[in-house]
Amino acid sequence: MGELEISDKPLKANYEGKLNLGDVELNVAVLEDGTRLISRNAIFKAFDRTKRGRAKDEKRAENRPSFIDAKNLQPLIDEQLDALLYPVNYIDSTGKPGTGYNALILPGLCKVYLDARSKINPETKKPYITQSQLPLAIASENLLLALSTIGIIALIDEATGYQYEREKDELQKILKAYVSEELLPWQKRFPDIFYKELFRLNGWDFTVKDIRKRPGVVGKWTNQLIYDQLPKGVLDELKRKTPKSESGNYTARFHQSLTPDIGNPQLQAQVSSIITLFQISDNMDTFWSQFNRLVARRNGQLELSFNQKDTVLPPNNTGSFNKNLKGLLNVPPPKKSES
Repeated sequence: MGELEISDKPLKANYEGKLNLGDVELNVAVLEDGTRLISRNAIFKAFDRTKRGRAKDEKRAENRPSFIDAKNLQPLIDEQLDALLYPVNYIDSTGKPGTGYNALILPGLCKVYLDARSKINPETKKPYITQSQLPLAIASENLLLALSTIGIIALIDEATGYQYEREKDELQKILKAYVSEELLPWQKRFPDIFYKELFRLNGWDFTVKDIRKRPGVVGKWTNQLIYDQLPKGVLDELKRKTPKSESGNYTARFHQSLTPDIGNPQLQAQVSSIITLFQISDNMDTFWSQFNRLVARRNGQLELSFNQKDTVLPPNNTGSFNKNLKGLLNVPPPKKSES
């Protein structure tokens, strides 16, 4: 018989990553029910083994995974490990089916190999382990050492509350990569086509000259479409670092506080992405629908709600246009001489 299979409906992996144990990198996941999973291939990798089939002349136990089916090891499998020897089918982040095991299986397997080396089989009066299995016992020692190191660090971090400081440190690393310590000289980051397409979708008249009289809602949309799509916390840090006048208005553009090597290239990539969505859309309703789907695909967020009230269609009359607008952008565009 082959390895045991289960027929439960596969759960989705909400989180996936790689666990580094010494020189070994293992594929792991957390399912939507909170189960910590290690992939089937990762178990073989952890013990430096290759996947194999069963030869007819091998002494193998039925209904056991091939990484623990040697008959001489069966007496050493306790109830706790036995309950974990059932594969878990799941759906990975790409939508493909995967197979893994509860991650607690790893220390359990290590214990079996170490017990096999140290305990005496009452029937043979020799250790349970075979010569070919000795490398597995050595691998088990290394794995348990690595697991204990990670475990004690995680326990201390949780007990002392340092885990939250660790999260803050990670955020600070991201902000440092994206947000510059110095205010950079102004450079044009939003091409005219960005605003031209946005005006077209809203049915607003557009000329390069009149772009300076764009609705205040455009500033809100710019934050939503561009800056909010940078890593979490970057926009808040930009708001904090960008200088303001005594009246509370920003005296520089947000992008002047982005780093030239990471922040601004990411900004430009996001601007280009939005321009593309603008160009393939016929109106703002279509655009928001496309944008929401893009955001959902990128990071699993709920689709952003589209508030029809934000779409203020200005009449051609300039006076009435200005009266009906919520206001101009807080930061006026640079003077012509600066561009």
